[in-house]
Amino acid sequence: MKIDKKWNRLNNALLGMIVLFAMGASAKADEVSTADLAKAAQNPLASMISLPFQNNTNTNFGPEEKTQNVLNIQPVWPIEWNDNWNLITRTIIPVISQPALTAGGSRESGLGDISFSGMFSPKQSNKWIWGLGAVALLPTGAEGLSQDKWGLGPTAVALTFNGPWVYGGLINNIWSVSGSGPNDINSLTLQPFLNYNLPGGRYFTSSPLITANWEADSGQQWTVPLGLGYGQIFKLGKAPVNGQISFYHNIEAPDNQADWQLRLQLQFMFPK
Repeated sequence: MKIDKKWNRLNNALLGMIVLFAMGASAKADEVSTADLAKAAQNPLASMISLPFQNNTNTNFGPEEKTQNVLNIQPVWPIEWNDNWNLITRTIIPVISQPALTAGGSRESGLGDISFSGMFSPKQSNKWIWGLGAVALLPTGAEGLSQDKWGLGPTAVALTFNGPWVYGGLINNIWSVSGSGPNDINSLTLQPFLNYNLPGGRYFTSSPLITANWEADSGQQWTVPLGLGYGQIFKLGKAPVNGQISFYHNIEAPDNQADWQLRLQLQFMFPK
């Protein structure tokens, strides 16, 4: 009952954040076309403040094959470093509701481990837009939802626009550097993305999150999803929003990982 009450309060707080950001969007958004907003939303290195709320519902997760839900709050804050470079910062704050992972256990709900990344990206680029930087893992998660390790590693992203197509990818690897957790961290994240833009700010997208746990046994390291989604730019009042829905299926996954994932996203954008 206490967990349910905390979960309801957290959901209400998140809803309040959405409303506040929507009400506080700049009127300058009216001056930006939906096509430009769609390109900015699909560019992780765009010099634009944004606040994505990405909800991932994973089916048949854990030994009891129950549903796991992960809401990622992902504020993006670009910083003008100098005349030639931008520093793009992204924080991922996971809010997790997870079924029991052991016999006789109970569902856990709360904050997961936060990751923070910063990438330097040149203001002027040719065909390819790119960024290089570092990512840090903070052991902020609640009991049962944290690896209890500090982590650090390199990260990079590259993408290009080709007519209606946008394609590229993000990669990072995190190693544990300290902490009290029993297991070391050595994990790869690879996220290729492919978008096809339609008139009116509509688009098709595929952006599977591929991961590898190098500390796991052979045959238990990789999670490889495949899927497709649809997105559209719309407005809540004057606030431009990128809405998206996607479905993914894990064609390769460790034991007790999810089979299917439903991803829903609302990204509030604040163009200059």
